Amino acid sequence: MGFEYKNGELYVENLKVRDIVKDVKTPAYIYSKKHFQEQFEKFNKAFTREHCVSFAIKANSNLSVIKTFAELGSGADIVSKGELFRALKAGIDPSKIVFSGVAKTDDEIEYAIENGIMMMNLESLDELYAVDRVAKKLNKKGRIAFRVNPDVDPKTHPYISTGLKKNKFGIPYEEAFDAYMQAKNLDNIEIYGIQFHIGSQLLDSTPIYDASVKVAELMRKLQDSGIELKAIDVGGGLGIVYNKKEDNPPSVETYAKQIEDAFKEFPNALLVLEPGRFLVGNGGIMVTKVVYHKTNGKKNFIIVDAGMNDLIRPSLYGAFQEIQPITQKGNKKIVCDIVGPICETGDFLARDYEIEDTENGQYLAVFSSGAYGFTMASNYNSRPKAVEVMVDNDAYKIIRKRESLEDLIKGETL
Repeated sequence: MGFEYKNGELYVENLKVRDIVKDVKTPAYIYSKKHFQEQFEKFNKAFTREHCVSFAIKANSNLSVIKTFAELGSGADIVSKGELFRALKAGIDPSKIVFSGVAKTDDEIEYAIENGIMMMNLESLDELYAVDRVAKKLNKKGRIAFRVNPDVDPKTHPYISTGLKKNKFGIPYEEAFDAYMQAKNLDNIEIYGIQFHIGSQLLDSTPIYDASVKVAELMRKLQDSGIELKAIDVGGGLGIVYNKKEDNPPSVETYAKQIEDAFKEFPNALLVLEPGRFLVGNGGIMVTKVVYHKTNGKKNFIIVDAGMNDLIRPSLYGAFQEIQPITQKGNKKIVCDIVGPICETGDFLARDYEIEDTENGQYLAVFSSGAYGFTMASNYNSRPKAVEVMVDNDAYKIIRKRESLEDLIKGETL
């Protein structure tokens, strides 16, 4: 699956991670192209009806990563003008791009219409009227779907749950039919599809099936009223294994079958899928160097050169990510907090974590960092962003240079 230990040494495909970081330094994000390709093919082949796999660019927006999927025929799920720009630059077919997000501006709507994307997933009536207004100015039609909030509990972390009434996303299920009726009466709107997205990192496919069944019921009602939908956008994708002891996601075949069963009455509608984490999450690591050891008498600390500005998931979500030395020497294990250089108590990669003790100057790999790693990075504490590297078999390429100090002040004036 891209990363494995051989005789105690971590490899990415056919290269030693240690040899890469000696050259590119740390912190560093390292990706396996083979893993990305295999995950896409696995996901794509699980569906038997006409479908479009649209990679969720928010998971990993590096141009080389997007291009890897574009070459496999992938579309894109985007949530900003910037992500649309990246998708087009990387060679994604605009007819396979869906535009989500609750706060699309007139400028973003115009950019989407001018580039002929598949559809915009709308999340409010205000947004519907904005699309109609912008499309009229362009003398074109805005192709839309409504994001319907089915009020189904995804059983995931509350910060990445998106399909409950209390969440900011989507049109309430009870109001969706009337929203489509209003859209039907607008001259510059083309009703194209329907979308729903109940959450990220799903480890149980039952909620997605339940939501699909509810959406299918709404589609039947719309069909009876003369609205024939051409696309069904099932937002989100399967969860991945972060914690081998706890995470047990369903197979992609089970996930695909349940979705296809729920929508079997609509065989002519294009099924659109938006996997992100599933495609890239386990295909990347972040490597960081051990700088110091410290103890306060009650707690041990391993202090590393990567912080919450480089990888914020543990600090933001309390998320677990496996951390191991890239060279396993059989040293005694210690329980410690693995912390970074940021001036925040919340700056940690792991707390009370059992790990083989690793000498200062050696390296740790933070696994499952291919999704929501670099894309959520910042320059907090004026720290340059990390380097990104793509490995392909026995060769690697820097796909984003490490930022310099000059990069930090680009665009600023005295």
